[in-house]
Amino acid sequence: MRWTFWLSAALIGYTHMGYVAWLWVRARLRPWPVRRGPHEVSVSIVMVVRNEERVLQDKLHNLLELDYPGKDWQVVAVSDGSTDRTEAILREYANHPRVRVIMNQLPSGKACGLNDAMAWAEGEIVVFTDARQRIESGAIRLLAENFADSDVACVSGELMLGDVNSGDAIQGIGLYWNIEKTIRELESASGSVVGATGALYAVRRKSLVQVPPQTILDDVYLPMEVVRQGSRVIFEPRAKAWDVASLGASQEFRRKVRTLSGNYQLLQIAPWILSRSNPILFEFVSHKLMRLLVPFALLAMLVSSIFLTSPFYRFALVLQLGFYGLALLAMSGLKRGIVSRMADTALAFVVLNTAAVVAFRNFVTGRKAAWNS
Repeated sequence: MRWTFWLSAALIGYTHMGYVAWLWVRARLRPWPVRRGPHEVSVSIVMVVRNEERVLQDKLHNLLELDYPGKDWQVVAVSDGSTDRTEAILREYANHPRVRVIMNQLPSGKACGLNDAMAWAEGEIVVFTDARQRIESGAIRLLAENFADSDVACVSGELMLGDVNSGDAIQGIGLYWNIEKTIRELESASGSVVGATGALYAVRRKSLVQVPPQTILDDVYLPMEVVRQGSRVIFEPRAKAWDVASLGASQEFRRKVRTLSGNYQLLQIAPWILSRSNPILFEFVSHKLMRLLVPFALLAMLVSSIFLTSPFYRFALVLQLGFYGLALLAMSGLKRGIVSRMADTALAFVVLNTAAVVAFRNFVTGRKAAWNS
């Protein structure tokens, strides 16, 4: 039982602290700065939508108002079998000189829609985005500056969860995103980021490949293909897209499950990722795969603490139960200052790891996660 406890603790500790520490040391011993500069090249912004009548008009307005120098840029919007007013909204923009609209009457999934969009994209740089998030005005220009470095072929923006007007991040899950941001910054500072932010990322058109049908995580698959070609994927925190997490708890949970299920799917559609063909194999395992093991390590650590009777393990058991108690406190909606913030963080951690368990079940049973834009 002692081995179970300590191996579980080591896995959890490495995943959430050790990997970050290793990246911090690497970034200082072997920095790899990006040579940024003005880079006014043609840009195509692509977006696949399905039944997004509620947010689509605002999103198109947001895209057309972006501050990007020059005139050589376009928006390519694909409707993937929409059955609401999505197609009607897109038709309103069909004659706009900067907008190209593709209407797919039958739903075939986001991956196929992206392939259709990429076929019509004319820009040297292709920017990927989703319907719901609002992109800050200068974000595309900031992404493009990184392509002045010939080593860079993919640039990820940053997703901010909260109120775009006030700049306030959401408690609990906001802390998770801050940790994720730190990891991406450190990966970028000395190499390549493992994946990109699906709400906002850009790729050189010559580096793009076809996305396999039904791919869940295009924002990991395409960046990994860039790395495979010998180029860098970097993180640009100045380029921001904002998302107000108002989807509701159950839908937000399903989105987490879908994302984590996508990590399992990658191992099936791109097995080279776990081979020597992957230049950032260590980073991929540390950043993506280890997180899928954490919920099982948490359970093993809790169970072993119950059966180990020395004072140290009794104390460890109390700490674990207290942590999960904080998550229950957050679920009750009780607000008590700093305790509330700690409870929100505990709940976010528990929800993310519960989603990882559900994703594992989906992988084992072959259950597919549905796509939502």
